[in-house]
Amino acid sequence: MTKHKVRFVAYTLFGQDPAVNQFTSREKPGLFRRLSRNLFRPAGLAFGILMGTMSLLGIHDAQAADNAADNAPQTLMLYGDSLMAGYGLSHEDGFAPRLEAALRDAGHNVKVVNSSVSGDTTAAGLSRLEWALVDDPDVVLLELGANDALRGVEPSQTRENLDAIIGKLRDRDVAVLLAGMMAPPNMGKEYGAEFNEIYPELAAEYQLAFYPFFLDGVAADSSLNQDDGIHPNADGVKVIVERILPQVINVLEADS
Repeated sequence: MTKHKVRFVAYTLFGQDPAVNQFTSREKPGLFRRLSRNLFRPAGLAFGILMGTMSLLGIHDAQAADNAADNAPQTLMLYGDSLMAGYGLSHEDGFAPRLEAALRDAGHNVKVVNSSVSGDTTAAGLSRLEWALVDDPDVVLLELGANDALRGVEPSQTRENLDAIIGKLRDRDVAVLLAGMMAPPNMGKEYGAEFNEIYPELAAEYQLAFYPFFLDGVAADSSLNQDDGIHPNADGVKVIVERILPQVINVLEADS
């Protein structure tokens, strides 16, 4: 910058007469450098404050995100057939809303997703598993096999399907609570013995949390079942929820 331009800048910025500028520039060559530094120092300070504020906001946002993650509910997916789908019941009397309410009453922040389908066999459950897992569950309560037994599906096939389902869930690091099922007496002792051992053996093999019989305390009790004698009524659902709740809580706490 030429001397004339420097003088003009000083006059414009600081209101000094050009003659004074000429004197000060001759007597104090470093004056304008100091003035420039003083002029832009507040801007630098403001920039530093701005960057610091942005950094603090970033830390705050990260902490807020961490807090939100800590407060997010666990997702429990029910994966079964009509026994968990709520067949023949009003929505509020179904297993899913009753279980979610019981968990919340017990102090657990849990979102229950009911991915159960009436009529499903273990084969059908296996075929739709990938689709169901879009809900990204933390824990799955697996209850399938009743329709296999009613249809006389070979127990070896039921075992193979359940094994595949459990394996896929484990591969995704999803905790599993396996609910056992028992074959109806009319299928015969041999079939019943082979079918009934599927669940405890898979639970032992995979070291799963295990609830031996989903209909425990309800099966064969006409007062707790609908007219078909198979599906629990509202009172029956209440009994199931009360009995299985401690196991569900154990799995959720172990996974949290």
